[in-house]
Amino acid sequence: MKGHQIALGRLGSRDAAALVVDGRLEDLLVDPAGLQAFAPGAILRGRVNRLMKGQGGVFVSLPDGATGYLRDRSGLREGQNLLVQISGAAEPGKALPLTSRVLIRGRYGIATPTAPGVNISRSIRDPDRRAALQSLGQSVLAERETGLILRSACAEAEDAEIAAELSQIIDLATAISADAEGAPELLLDAPTPSETAWQDWSDPEPDAVEDADDMPEEIADRVDALLSPRMSLSGGAFALIEPTRALLAVDVNTGPDTSPKAALKANIALARDLPRQLRLRGLGGQIVIDFAPISKRERGTLEQELKKSFRGDGGDAVLLGWTAMGLFELTRKRDRVPLALLLEQG
Repeated sequence: MKGHQIALGRLGSRDAAALVVDGRLEDLLVDPAGLQAFAPGAILRGRVNRLMKGQGGVFVSLPDGATGYLRDRSGLREGQNLLVQISGAAEPGKALPLTSRVLIRGRYGIATPTAPGVNISRSIRDPDRRAALQSLGQSVLAERETGLILRSACAEAEDAEIAAELSQIIDLATAISADAEGAPELLLDAPTPSETAWQDWSDPEPDAVEDADDMPEEIADRVDALLSPRMSLSGGAFALIEPTRALLAVDVNTGPDTSPKAALKANIALARDLPRQLRLRGLGGQIVIDFAPISKRERGTLEQELKKSFRGDGGDAVLLGWTAMGLFELTRKRDRVPLALLLEQG
């Protein structure tokens, strides 16, 4: 089916949202309740617990006895209160990852309390529309000490609708910024899957939204397939995606194809779909890929495909390159709880 479809419903006992584009599952959000103290996106008041002099970071006491880790300790002292936001999924047995750059997200804008000014999405190219949005953002901000990012959905939206939402998220940002003192406390819970879908999947406008008790069977079947380490590629090739405690291992196999270009074709197929697979499976961290053997000249072609794929993904990935053993290394932010863990305990 062509177009953008959004499906809302439960996977097991967990609320979920799925984005299907032209018949392909592109994104999947599942409520991680119960698997970590606070979900990514939650905003909290914390208290500096311990400075890590050798690492440059700081442990932060959070509500309910939870602990977070903030990489940048600049200007912080033990016992100091501060506002933080959960920035990703915690590794087993480790503190929750935090950022002090708090963001309050909406469909049309993002309030940035620590970064004043108005910024317009680069995807909005029309100079007249950019100028109009700049003026609108500054008007809504008035004299308040926060910032705004106007998102791509503003390109076609009505100014009155944009202004109404911007006022709401600015008021919320102002209230949160003024509430930095006191004991550790949850100030704003993370958005639900349906709320995130509404915020992030609205541009372009979806062709259909299906809201039911349970996720449609067709989507549930595709999600079940993601629980297998095996990822099918064209021509009978396949890859195995296997998390370990230290890293994520990806192994590419050409399958029955023995033609001269089989290895390159399988590798390129993996490169083009890997960002989507990692996103859907909720995987990140240190990633090592054992590609099917190819020449050094073909490696250049493959690396360009990888760069292109991850550039279009929007995820926080860094491509590190080839090792002496011919493996390819990259890192990707752990921004979600792994799908296998969500459904195993859902």
